[in-house]
Amino acid sequence: MKKDEPPLDFPDTLEGFEYAFNEKGQLRHIKTGEPFVFNYREDLHRWNQKRYEALGEIITKYVYELLEKDCNLKKISIPVDATESEPKSFIFMSEDALTNPQKLMVLIHGSGVVRAGQWARRLIINEDLDSGTQIPFIKRAMDEGYGVIVLNPNENYIEVEKPKIHVPSSSDSSDEPAEKRERKDKVSKETKKRRDFYEKYRNPQREKEMMQLYIRENGSPEEHAVYVWDHFIAQSAAENVFFVAHSYGGLAFVELNCCNWVSSSEPLDTSVESMLPDCPRVSAGTDRHELTSWKSFPSIFKFFTEASEAKTSSLKPALTRRSHRIKHEEL
Repeated sequence: MKKDEPPLDFPDTLEGFEYAFNEKGQLRHIKTGEPFVFNYREDLHRWNQKRYEALGEIITKYVYELLEKDCNLKKISIPVDATESEPKSFIFMSEDALTNPQKLMVLIHGSGVVRAGQWARRLIINEDLDSGTQIPFIKRAMDEGYGVIVLNPNENYIEVEKPKIHVPSSSDSSDEPAEKRERKDKVSKETKKRRDFYEKYRNPQREKEMMQLYIRENGSPEEHAVYVWDHFIAQSAAENVFFVAHSYGGLAFVELNCCNWVSSSEPLDTSVESMLPDCPRVSAGTDRHELTSWKSFPSIFKFFTEASEAKTSSLKPALTRRSHRIKHEEL
């Protein structure tokens, strides 16, 4: 027999979940000090998943607050010419993002449920804020004199409840004899009763039907990247623009002078062969895809520094894909 599902009614704060981030940035239970437990209710996978998703939404808002309060970034609404009533998204920028004459760093996360400032929700919840968020990159960049722009490529639409549509019953028609209409209505009611009973068994708590309203010129990660490029990055004063893109976020930029740190059991920065003609691939020093950005953190900034020095030094050749690939193959 199917176990009764508890209400899908979850807290909207970390405190309500009885969790908090400790001084190491790890999510821990306030009373027990234990890490987050996914299987909170045994044999209720759907309920546990909904609970996890509800916590994830709180984590997203928490990271947004950290971007503004800890990293001193500004939340910028897009489209820039949006009307009051149309759907909107946003990005985050440092105060000097468009005016810094030297360096601008652009951060782009991958696909899925992650939003601006995150690399992987799973890492934030199960590991810590350093490995799961872009915050270490942002702080390091600002310490080294970069302007910063944080993209939000998965915020492509808003959800609103679908309007209820009235479907006329058979009794609304006067073309049939009354006795025939009554028989059809009775069958229809019995069918609806059985269907509702099945739905209650299969899905005890029917959720609201939602519809998606897409954000103008930002309806996909690719559109978002192009929009931010045209309206912000291309308008910046920076002589050098650097991108840190995780997973799907890097697809729009693979043809640039770049390096791809990929999941591999090889030591960090070891050259990794690829059948795809994109850009040089080196090991991130981890087999776990979601950890590649965090594990390659020091190498990424070293790569940026070397690229800047190569551009400004007359003694060094410009850093190209070919020269960078040879360099790593010699390791």
